Amino acid sequence: MSTTRAFAARLVGCSVFDPNGDRVGRVRDVIVVRRTKASPRVIGMVVEVPGKRRVFLSIGRITSIGSGQIITTGLINLRRFEQRGGEERIMAELLGRRVSLADGSGDAHIEDVAIEEVGLGEWEITQVFLRRPKTSPSPFAKGATLFVPWNQIVEDTAKGEAQSATQLVASYADLLPADLANALLDLPDQRKIEVAEELSDDRLADVLEEMPEAEQVDILEHLDDERAADVLDQMQPDDAADLIAQLSSERGEALLELMEPEEAEDVRFLLSYAPDTAGGLMTPEPIIVSSDATVAEGLALIRRHELAPALGAAICVTLPPYEPPTGRFLGMVHFQRMLRYPPNERLGTLLDQTLEPVRADTSAAEVSRILASYNLVSVPVVDENHRLVGVVTIDDVLDYLLPDDWRSTNDETDRFADTSTAAVPVRGRRTSRGTR
Repeated sequence: MSTTRAFAARLVGCSVFDPNGDRVGRVRDVIVVRRTKASPRVIGMVVEVPGKRRVFLSIGRITSIGSGQIITTGLINLRRFEQRGGEERIMAELLGRRVSLADGSGDAHIEDVAIEEVGLGEWEITQVFLRRPKTSPSPFAKGATLFVPWNQIVEDTAKGEAQSATQLVASYADLLPADLANALLDLPDQRKIEVAEELSDDRLADVLEEMPEAEQVDILEHLDDERAADVLDQMQPDDAADLIAQLSSERGEALLELMEPEEAEDVRFLLSYAPDTAGGLMTPEPIIVSSDATVAEGLALIRRHELAPALGAAICVTLPPYEPPTGRFLGMVHFQRMLRYPPNERLGTLLDQTLEPVRADTSAAEVSRILASYNLVSVPVVDENHRLVGVVTIDDVLDYLLPDDWRSTNDETDRFADTSTAAVPVRGRRTSRGTR
């Protein structure tokens, strides 16, 4: 069932189908352009297609909006979306904006925008859903809501005033950290900072771990020291160490002082190693047990939800103490080997006798060769006294081997996408914008 009016926030996440009923992607935003004496005109949508690529879908290529789905016709160009001058994204830039009502009854924030078909293939913003400031100090209180025509609002956000990002963050709730990182990188600089400030500490930590170092530093520079330290506490120690290493020595030391002592200790420990060595790449939080631990205990430890898959692939067995640097390293037990033995079997009897640990000063290139040669997911790292200090996982090595800008789009990626996933050829009229 098609409709002539839709709300932008409800369109986000809707599936986009071609005329044959095959899903081609999901809506992530709606693009509009301002007009001097009329409501903003809708020119298209940002659609996320397989491969997490975001492309532009012209409104003229859409034949139906409704029932939680979008039906397209015409050519869908798979070139990555790039915002042009004069264009605005409803979700990324309009939602959360403070406006005043033309009747003088006060101000409010935009929570949603209604777009409506005003002619064949022509859509524009007709109404906005607003929420007034709350009048009660209660944390559960919310301001009154109202619908008004677009021409009855006046945008009055003061220069330098932060725009509310609550609604936009809510629309990103279903995204994995890597996908959310890409979404943030697509935002204008100021909006990116506003969204980052709205995210919870653990969510922002996950997102920063998926960003290029320059973007990590930029966001951290906009956070006050207390908030920045809280976020660093939530990051993996090796990622936090890499980030702090990019900061000035004064700011880095100030943040380390504000971090939780245990987390700061791990980060300082990693910063003592050169970045291109096993010590600089490793994660200092592997699973460590005694040789008397049983298979049942080992399997229980790797079932923890928060444990990264690479760290759960094997358990380290050492003499006490069991915190890095541990007592003498005895060996590793792979989880597949644990699955082959009864629950009461001692892990000390299941050690992989063929796996040699690497020294903390071993070069990153040599660690990469060892992982590749022996098809390993992780390799233990020991100091000169054969005490376990951490493990290097395959994802640590990939981060090191890939170019610094591997998360960003490059010409080869665009060329591959344009030729191997050719545009979808279906019947339909062209707009003046064409297929972008």
